[in-house]
Amino acid sequence: MSEAYYKGKFFTAADEISFDESEFEKCQFQDCNFSAADLSKCSFTDCNFQNCDLSNIRINNTTFSNVQFTDCKMLGIVFADCSPFLLSFSFTGCNLSYSSFYKLKIHNTKFANCNMQETDFTSADITGSSFDGSMLAGAMFDNTTLEKADLRTAIGFSINPENNRISRARFSVDGLQGLLHKYNIEVE
Repeated sequence: MSEAYYKGKFFTAADEISFDESEFEKCQFQDCNFSAADLSKCSFTDCNFQNCDLSNIRINNTTFSNVQFTDCKMLGIVFADCSPFLLSFSFTGCNLSYSSFYKLKIHNTKFANCNMQETDFTSADITGSSFDGSMLAGAMFDNTTLEKADLRTAIGFSINPENNRISRARFSVDGLQGLLHKYNIEVE
């Protein structure tokens, strides 16, 4: 049972918010600083976060269902700790560097114009996801399912086709170097 239930609320930096196993439905969060906050066991359904700092939040058993993050700072978040039940979210213009999606099944997730340096996708299933304009330098792809993923405009990735499932994934000619990096060859 949730401590608090919020529906249709608009929260800004000035608001006091209880995250003690609270439930948020159709809420908007704008310009909030939740850095290092404990959001464990909370539930977010049909919510929007805009220009918020969520870096290093704890999300043990937190539910994210149809949640949109726009222009948020989200460094070092271990998404692998959140609840996999009904898990769905999208990211636009966010900094997700040093975060982890380890072993998560997040089909058709949108990562648009995000900074995802050193982000961990090891053993994740990101089938059908898109990385439009996202920076993936140092991102870890190992035993990752990238089938039907769209990386045509992604930047800086290095994906070993032998250790990942990439059937029907989409890459641009400019992205070939990211697939051939392991072979130490140059594409011109």
